[in-house]
Amino acid sequence: MERGPGGRGRPVITDTVARLQRMRHTAETRLPVITRVVARLLQVNVFEAATRLAAQCFLTAVPLLFVVGSIAPQSFSDRVVSSLRSALGLHGGSVDQLRQVYQPHDAEVRQAVGAVGAVMVLLSATAFSRAMQRVCERAWQMPKAGARVVAWRWVVWVASLLAILALQGPLRDGFGVGQVLGLPLTLASSVLIWWWTQHLLLGGRLPWLPLLPGALLAGGAMVALSFTARLYIPRALNRSLADYGSLGPVFTVLSWLIAVCAAITVCLTVGAVVAQEPLAARYLGTPPEAMPPPATPPMPPPMPPPATPPAATPPSATPGSPPPPPSPPSPPSPPAPPMPSVESGPVVGS
Repeated sequence: MERGPGGRGRPVITDTVARLQRMRHTAETRLPVITRVVARLLQVNVFEAATRLAAQCFLTAVPLLFVVGSIAPQSFSDRVVSSLRSALGLHGGSVDQLRQVYQPHDAEVRQAVGAVGAVMVLLSATAFSRAMQRVCERAWQMPKAGARVVAWRWVVWVASLLAILALQGPLRDGFGVGQVLGLPLTLASSVLIWWWTQHLLLGGRLPWLPLLPGALLAGGAMVALSFTARLYIPRALNRSLADYGSLGPVFTVLSWLIAVCAAITVCLTVGAVVAQEPLAARYLGTPPEAMPPPATPPMPPPMPPPATPPAATPPSATPGSPPPPPSPPSPPSPPAPPMPSVESGPVVGS
């Protein structure tokens, strides 16, 4: 067995585990918010929530963009293409594929899609809204809201995403000024979007200020991921398009959506925990019903049973020692007194 320094004979693994446990106990004592953040992330199940959110976005929201692009005015389609190219840094074959989707369509295509088809696709895209609503509710440990309260909010949120996407290009360009103005505008708009998203999908059950920490974290994460996407997405899309054809970009886009949705889930959950901290809740006005229940103190360990003293054993004789003296005989017990005999008397007749 590998032993520690100094030849003390203590195993290195045991020493390391004990040191890690002490560090964990110190962190939980001095920074209890870390423990609450980790526990809340485990309750939310970040990977499962992000995968479900990305799948709903890819299966419902992305087809909505194609349908809207086929029936919307050409100016709207051009803005969507410009926004996607600016946000993801697309170039080469990926831009050509995107332009083919949003190229001008004739009257036959618009008639085949129709207004009814666009409405049906919009309603099916509310599955993405419902998944996002569930993420917000899990982050705040709130019960599921009734459909009659938030049904119209699902449609409004999806329709707003289309308008926001069309405005991303001018925002990132700073309306012609450049990145000096575009970066602050993009960050501010992203924070406002996620601030409004939480308030809308939670059904107005929470005031605005407690939702601000999650909006700040999510907005900053989206801006950072958008700049990172310019380094990864164009090369990955062009490589997958050249290797696997038109099906190649599907895996690239889906993997990127999972990463984006995971970042959103983590940011909203951490923001909810921060807003529920006593000091932050005092300044943000977090309502008492939104605070987590107080943690019950752990039960003390059971007391061990009292140890019974061992029974005395006679000393063993050692070689060469005199034998122990014999124990005195016990006095004899006195004899029992004889039982008196009962003599039968004469029987007296009647």
